[in-house]
Amino acid sequence: MNHLSKGIIVTGPTAVGKTALAVKLAARFGGEIISADSRQVFRGMDIGTGKDLGEYGDVPYHLIDVADPHEIYHLKRFLDDAGEAFRRIAARDRLSVICGGTALYLDAVLRNYELHGGRPDFAGRDELRPLPAEELLKRLPPEALAPLSDVERANPERLLRLLEKVGGGDTAVPNPMPPFDKLILGVYYPRAVIHRRIEERLDRRLGEGMIEEVARLREQGVSWERLEFFGLEYRLVAQYLQGKIDRPAMRDTLLVKIRQFAKRQDIWFRKMEREGSVIHWIEQGNEAEAAALVGDFLQNRPLPAPRIRLSEIFYGPRTD
Repeated sequence: MNHLSKGIIVTGPTAVGKTALAVKLAARFGGEIISADSRQVFRGMDIGTGKDLGEYGDVPYHLIDVADPHEIYHLKRFLDDAGEAFRRIAARDRLSVICGGTALYLDAVLRNYELHGGRPDFAGRDELRPLPAEELLKRLPPEALAPLSDVERANPERLLRLLEKVGGGDTAVPNPMPPFDKLILGVYYPRAVIHRRIEERLDRRLGEGMIEEVARLREQGVSWERLEFFGLEYRLVAQYLQGKIDRPAMRDTLLVKIRQFAKRQDIWFRKMEREGSVIHWIEQGNEAEAAALVGDFLQNRPLPAPRIRLSEIFYGPRTD
């Protein structure tokens, strides 16, 4: 079997157990995991990113703990690293199992799109980085600013990249990921169950030392601004450690923010389906159901239509 031509993608919203299913499938079909998580690449960020390395057992994994928190790890670097890992795995006649929920990374893999705007210019960014977002905004033309949200307008890294595109023209860098046939598996739980799982996971991580992990990163020289950049858990815990928020407020705000993040992921998966991506949603991450699909896929047998389509599920107005 030519494993360079096929790959499995295991995805889904946060807190549904993507890693557990991906590892089981990799162990069953002679595979290796390629992480598609934008924060698990960083060393020392274990609890807050949910690396769960103990779940992997003997299953090899890639793109975890490959960068220091001080480094900039961008989409191009992810695609370079993922493409290299994919080829190495195929050369061993093993199966790549791509696992994660970072929408930007998955979208680049699924759609194999080119990277417009050329390669990042880190030297140029360093020269402009001391400038506040307000000054960077003044350097961008109105047509470049029009599509940006308020959050993006306040994000200096986003603005620095946009300045590169405007200044360098809309050149394109080919996607370094090799083209391959994809089976997309999504772990499905109803929204109310996901909300409960998020709360249980958050309290577990707080009890396992997530606050101490962020404090340790700060002691190692990671700036408060950098911790804020990592978002979600790292942003709120950093605010708590600076005395800007008390612990109960940190926990409750974080719970709301993570649930909102899961909702945005849900919206993105629905968009994927509407745009033609076939996602086989596996209820509760059922290994037997997922394995049957993978077996048929690898043997080139016809696959059934997905039993669940998120785009056809309506939760109704909120009642809480």
